[in-house]
Amino acid sequence: MAKSYLESLLGEREKIIMSARQHWMVFFQEIIAELITGLAILVLVTLVLTMIAPIPLVALFYLVLIVPLVSLLRDYLNWRNNEYVITNRRVIHLQGVFNKSVIDSSLEKVNDVKMMQTFFGRLLGYADFEILTASELGVNRFTKIGDPIHFKTSMINAKEQLETEHHD
Repeated sequence: MAKSYLESLLGEREKIIMSARQHWMVFFQEIIAELITGLAILVLVTLVLTMIAPIPLVALFYLVLIVPLVSLLRDYLNWRNNEYVITNRRVIHLQGVFNKSVIDSSLEKVNDVKMMQTFFGRLLGYADFEILTASELGVNRFTKIGDPIHFKTSMINAKEQLETEHHD
């Protein structure tokens, strides 16, 4: 069986503890314009066909719906391929559909984790994170992560487990 891109990044004895994405609201905010545009095109072409010019050639304008659908697909793929992963050794931010970008922070170098959750974030279940590290990057920002409490506790538990293994 072929390895996923994420699995190919893992070291020996490195295991995925948790994987998260941005909250579904992020995706919804991205696609709302495409949904409105697609609906407007659908209504406009249907009105023109039924009331003004019932010419079969006008039906070809339904093909214009391809534009918002392709844009919607692009937004979905971008959202789906923006992943935040906690392993037993590091925190990884993986993004990109064709071109991949990987930023990782060793759990050993994580000094602090700051979670910022707005009123709506608490209501809907998302938060922003700043992971403060001793590395050159300094701060990794993760925005609107779904299930933030589980994400944070998983990271803290993985760091504690790693420190316990190093002291034994």
